[in-house]
Amino acid sequence: MSTTFARAVFAFTAAFFAVFFLWPIGQILQGGFVDADGHFTLSFFTALLADPTYRDALGNSFLLALAATTLAILLALPLALVSDRFQFPGKTLLGSLILVPMILPPFVGAIGIRQVFGQYGAFNSLLILLGLRPEGWTHDWFAANQFWGVAVVEALSLYPIIYLNAVAALANVDPAMEEAAANLGCTGLRRFWKITLPLIKPGLFAGGTIVFIWSFTELGTPLVFDYSRLTSVQIYYGLRDIGGNPFPFALVAIMLASSIGIYALGKGLFGRDSYAMMAKATSAGGPRRLPRGQAWLCTALFAGVTAVAVLPHVGVILVACAREWYGAVLPQAYTLDNFRLALGHDLTVPAIANSLKFASLSTVVDLVLGVAIAQVVVRSKVAGRQVLDFLAMLPLAVPGLVLAFGYLAMSQEGRFFAFLNPVRDPTILLIIAYSIRRLPYVVRAAAAGFQQTSETLEEAAQNLGSPPLRATLRITLPLITANLIAGGLLAFAFAMLEVSDSLVLAQKQAYYPITKAIMELFQLLGDGKFIASALGVWAMTFLGITIAGLSVLLGKKLGTLFRV
Repeated sequence: MSTTFARAVFAFTAAFFAVFFLWPIGQILQGGFVDADGHFTLSFFTALLADPTYRDALGNSFLLALAATTLAILLALPLALVSDRFQFPGKTLLGSLILVPMILPPFVGAIGIRQVFGQYGAFNSLLILLGLRPEGWTHDWFAANQFWGVAVVEALSLYPIIYLNAVAALANVDPAMEEAAANLGCTGLRRFWKITLPLIKPGLFAGGTIVFIWSFTELGTPLVFDYSRLTSVQIYYGLRDIGGNPFPFALVAIMLASSIGIYALGKGLFGRDSYAMMAKATSAGGPRRLPRGQAWLCTALFAGVTAVAVLPHVGVILVACAREWYGAVLPQAYTLDNFRLALGHDLTVPAIANSLKFASLSTVVDLVLGVAIAQVVVRSKVAGRQVLDFLAMLPLAVPGLVLAFGYLAMSQEGRFFAFLNPVRDPTILLIIAYSIRRLPYVVRAAAAGFQQTSETLEEAAQNLGSPPLRATLRITLPLITANLIAGGLLAFAFAMLEVSDSLVLAQKQAYYPITKAIMELFQLLGDGKFIASALGVWAMTFLGITIAGLSVLLGKKLGTLFRV
């Protein structure tokens, strides 16, 4: 690879991140720790920590993230072990259905959950119908404990992230190590704790960190559950007077420091271990067949967890199909008018077009920049390439809510970037926010492709007179197409479902993305929740078809993209 090209990519990426990543974070720190006279101060910070309302919210946010991550691990790890070790009926289909919870934002699923477990919801009606509770009995299960309601919904939506990382980590474990432990008498649960778990710990950390930070800063689900005792919700409400109130800045700074601190702590405790293993071909490993009864138990485990995980989706679909649903197990009347209204409502038509535009353009940015970064990191010897890789991965440790708040702060009137003020037009900031937040997925996918493709192919083309750039375009990129499609799909899907950036930056109805339109519709009286659910189903269907098409296109190669 040309050193000039590598240095140009390095310089452009550094400048891009300096302007649209470090600068907005700097604006947050300035607003939270610099007083009106321009002097450094901790008074805002100490005032927040002294206020029990803010202090309790920060503690609730931390505990909520811990609870959601723990629940997600308890769901994902047994499934990953069963999938890696055993053959069972329906394994391929059930393994594909694991991704289903990811095609719906948690806060949209919360709409369906509230309908099922609400005061006059389907679950209470079922208990009355079965005679387990008297007629007229009511209980709002999640309103009675909003904390666990939010935690459960987020865990059900995010556990596939941990599952994919755990499966990838287990795929890299040499079976000979476990066999050696078994030969020395270390079997069963003890072998898992002593041998397997330490080997897959980095993979669990990778997935668990994403889930933890996501849950720590989640905004949409608490808003749906009316759970305001969280830092993210307090920040959202503080946007109303961002120009003259330093407390939102201090809150965001605390959230930023907490997220990075948690990431660094987890990286130091769990991310440093690396174990060299022989190739799996050195041992006769692989999934083994089970007796019929045990095999069907594995199928039942997968199917049961999947059924629970898609319960929010089922609730959303039923709400979308309902004309009326009150105090009954199923809707009293069905209609398809909600789907027609969802595509013809003043909010939804431009929202769909906006989301497609924002997500598509951000994915193009991610593919171009991600491929260039991955090639420099893997192929070049330029000094500082590891810094480039660190920059590309840094958005994983910074919450979307923090970044969106930073963009809002740096584009206020009188600031250098006031021309990007989202009050007028948030298009550029939304595209940049989406692309920066999802860039790590494309970089990792492209880097895996470059690592799996021999560099000698490019060298052979260059020896025959092909310029380096042309050799990459004509030889290497076609060979890693599967990686690029998968990385681009993940970036596109998550951009379509982005919540925090959309809720904060899209302040004009003409520029609402889908998630913002769903939230606005849900808050309307009357048939708002029905139309919001119908729009959620349209989005879910579109993304589901996209993922299904990708599975058909890539086949078994899809799984290899998650093996690190």
